[in-house]
Amino acid sequence: MSHPTTSYLQATRHPYAGLLFLAPLLAIYEFGVIYLGGDNPAFRTGADTWMRWTFQTFGLPSLHWPPILITTLFAFRSWLHWESRPQDMPGVWLGMTVESVGYAMILWAVGRIHEPILEGLGIALAQGNLLQTSGPPDRVSQAISFLGAGIYEEMLFRLFLYSGLFYLIQHSVPSRLTSGIVAGILSALAFSAAHHIGPSGEPLDQRVFLFRTLAGLFFVALYQFRGFGIAVGAHACYDVIVGAASG
Repeated sequence: MSHPTTSYLQATRHPYAGLLFLAPLLAIYEFGVIYLGGDNPAFRTGADTWMRWTFQTFGLPSLHWPPILITTLFAFRSWLHWESRPQDMPGVWLGMTVESVGYAMILWAVGRIHEPILEGLGIALAQGNLLQTSGPPDRVSQAISFLGAGIYEEMLFRLFLYSGLFYLIQHSVPSRLTSGIVAGILSALAFSAAHHIGPSGEPLDQRVFLFRTLAGLFFVALYQFRGFGIAVGAHACYDVIVGAASG
């Protein structure tokens, strides 16, 4: 019989903690988008739109399936590990919130200093903002969109792509460390490249692409060692901070 998880570092990675941390963020995003514009894609992040298009291609209602999928996944995993679920969830939730803000601030600080470092290494950088944002112009709509990016980009690129690559690579590379590094790099490159794909993609910028790749590796590390919930929280918080700073 499993015992309740008492270590905070382990508790944040438990699917039950992830579910309870993710649920209010998901609810705010989904109801916020519906309130602002129904199923208007202007308020949805790219990863969210791609997932909805995929479901719609298979004849499933695009409005409902992505949040149902992620909620069901974490609810099922919580049920499988129910006996080991953390007991002090208010404390765990508060700690995850503080960690998310802290990691977002770290990434923001790295973004502020990475340009001089690269220039010192002789890498020519294009001019422009580190994070070029587009879409809804007002603060509330932007915050809703940034929250969706945190949820669905982590779901697509970390929960699905990184985990899937890690699983596949392990079958040909016996070392878990090597498998994790290769899967992390590939998923981070895909994460960065995705922002430049499609009619609404940004023009390719060497500096932005490189930093987003580093950010993708950062989120991989958070997902692997601190759990999906904190990766989502840090991603969403970082986007809000950068959006506010550039506004």
